[in-house]
Amino acid sequence: MPKLPVVSGREVVRVLERIGYEFLRQRGSHVTMINREVRRTIPVPVHANRPLKPGTLRGIIRATGLNVEEFADLVE
Repeated sequence: MPKLPVVSGREVVRVLERIGYEFLRQRGSHVTMINREVRRTIPVPVHANRPLKPGTLRGIIRATGLNVEEFADLVE
């Protein structure tokens, strides 16, 4: 299993934009991204450029339908 990358919430938002998600709203420190094609929203915590916790990141990756390796390739 590939190693989970260490990324911030802002980096996750950029990756989601690359795969077709767009900004829906921000409430406090959480950004909600939406993919209108599959009608799915994903909340992303954006806390002062701190890295996301592994479980949170894994949940976001799972919600997108990507695997860890595909996600890691998009993080650049």
